[in-house]
Amino acid sequence: MEWWHFTFQPEPTPHTLYDVPVTSPEQPERQVQIDRLMQRYEGDVPGASLLVVHDGEAVVSRGYGRSDLELGTEAGPATSYRLASVSKQFTAAAILLLAQDGKLGIDDRARAWLPALPPAADAVTLRHLLTHTSGLVDYEDLMAEPYPGQILDAGVLELLSKQNRLYFPPGSAYRYSNSAYALLSLVVERASGMAYPEFLRRRIFEPLGMHDSLAHVAGGPEVPHRAWGYSEIDGHWQRTDQSSTSAVLGDGGIYSSIDDLARWDAALYDDRLLGDAWRAQAFSPQAEVTGEDYQARYGFGWRISGDTLWHSGETVGFRNVIVRWPRQRLTVVLLSNRNDPEPYRTALQIGALFGADRALACASCLP
Repeated sequence: MEWWHFTFQPEPTPHTLYDVPVTSPEQPERQVQIDRLMQRYEGDVPGASLLVVHDGEAVVSRGYGRSDLELGTEAGPATSYRLASVSKQFTAAAILLLAQDGKLGIDDRARAWLPALPPAADAVTLRHLLTHTSGLVDYEDLMAEPYPGQILDAGVLELLSKQNRLYFPPGSAYRYSNSAYALLSLVVERASGMAYPEFLRRRIFEPLGMHDSLAHVAGGPEVPHRAWGYSEIDGHWQRTDQSSTSAVLGDGGIYSSIDDLARWDAALYDDRLLGDAWRAQAFSPQAEVTGEDYQARYGFGWRISGDTLWHSGETVGFRNVIVRWPRQRLTVVLLSNRNDPEPYRTALQIGALFGADRALACASCLP
């Protein structure tokens, strides 16, 4: 009982002084620096969700700004963003799971699984598709302008089937290829007997407890806690959530949250999905990245710069990045539902606050 609520007796210790703070303690300096780096996402603007995992603990997990401007919904750890090309690591993992199961081989000819590919692609293997060394023509350059509706992964195969040419002989060069990852999603379907979204759900998302992650299909399950994409046009934020290529799944159609990506990151350290040998292949340099403004090599769905594994993702209304420093047990994920700013440098600067190797933090290393 507080004495003053129930009695009229004098205070029992009237001459004792108590040291009671009149202001809250200052935030730790690191959090102040993070908030400063994330300031552009704050307020009534399209926002972002930030995850920092260090030694297996989510030391930062929070949202900034809005996931839906029209409704005023705040972004948070459960907000689901379209990952764009960050999706490629899941497509690659699906192929590796099937290889681990003995359902396919990494060096299988792509035409063995997708016979509609033209004869020019006869020497293209799944490894070439995984590492952007296939030489396949970019499907975006083959689409009619304006394109009616949205193209699907099967539509990518149809376009490529009519192009009996490659940019270069398979395996002889590197050229980033969304076409390749669209085809890989179709290979997953042929080898597993399941639709690509269903395979991801059964083999990756459900086992890891990633219950808010999915490859989004129109007319299928709704995206939970969905962030809508925006672009700044003439000084105003306008919703720009979909384009004619947004329905292609294998190269960029997955939605996920930082809550779920924390579970994904944890699974990349052990064999709950992929055994050591298969993870080693995914994280090992397979091809030298060329023609870009940064220095990296490419594994299976991952860019590799020194000891750092990372991948970016950009599509209409979304810009994302995941950066992992496995030796330091550190990961930074920054997902945003806006076309600007680019999040790569910000993620590296946040990683540096937790002792990350700054080898990437130079102008020549950033996209």
